[in-house]
Amino acid sequence: MSTIVKFFVAPDGASAALALGAGPGRAFEPLSFGNFDADEAVVEWECLISGGRFEELLEAGEPRIVAGEDDDGCVVFALSGRLVDALAEAEPARLHEVAAEWARQRAEDGAAIDADVAREMLGSLGVLARGTKEHGHGLYCWVA
Repeated sequence: MSTIVKFFVAPDGASAALALGAGPGRAFEPLSFGNFDADEAVVEWECLISGGRFEELLEAGEPRIVAGEDDDGCVVFALSGRLVDALAEAEPARLHEVAAEWARQRAEDGAAIDADVAREMLGSLGVLARGTKEHGHGLYCWVA
């Protein structure tokens, strides 16, 4: 489980990788959250909002690490283009549905996420994703 989770927009993977050491600074205007498994969450969100199976996404290499090692150190990974597109195109009501279902699934697995926090998170990510589409950038996540 990640203690600090920051989602941010960057022009490309190389730029996003620069956030590895200290995290994304103010220039990246990050969204900060904490205490959940972010790399697992983005795969779960993609399954819920776009369809697909969790195992297939993992086998396809999602989420793609752009910097760091996924061994309890800091890591930066890219959200898939498919997930970013789905977040950007989803209506707020659809993001609320996905957030509620994700919170329900997490609770069943013993890793409770407050439903209001889940709605805030996915709603904010939807706004951030729309911004990436306008500028041709990607959506990344830094975890520590």
